[in-house]
Amino acid sequence: MRIIQATLDHLDLLTPLFVKYREFYGELSYPESSKAFLEKRLRRKESVVYLALPDDDDKKLLGFCQLYPSYSSLSLKRVWILNDIYVAEDARRQLVADHLLKVAKKMAKDTQAVRMRVLTSSNNEVARKTYESIGFKVDTQFINYVLPISED
Repeated sequence: MRIIQATLDHLDLLTPLFVKYREFYGELSYPESSKAFLEKRLRRKESVVYLALPDDDDKKLLGFCQLYPSYSSLSLKRVWILNDIYVAEDARRQLVADHLLKVAKKMAKDTQAVRMRVLTSSNNEVARKTYESIGFKVDTQFINYVLPISED
């Protein structure tokens, strides 16, 4: 398998799997809005997206991950937020996520990041084991809070 960084040329390949990722988390598919969202991120270079492809097929997407840059004021360094990672159903149990995470980790090192962050459901055992196998640790120092911002 090959891991490559996505460009705008990959938008039509990426969008259907991104839609499946959103559906996996209970969101409505919204294919056109999803494509527009991805296009903005890639065009503005607001995220880094890695694609997992078979060695012999540029038209089949095995999985993807999307990372957003952030910064740590305390450490005065870059932080990468692993916001999205998804593997196609027919590609699961082929270590696709492991390969994507290793490339993401290398990118974080290459950009002198102090850490990568990821959130996952507490009941997503497969994801938790995968993250821990790459070296992610459960954050016991900080509690994560969320402030929903409504459109009212």
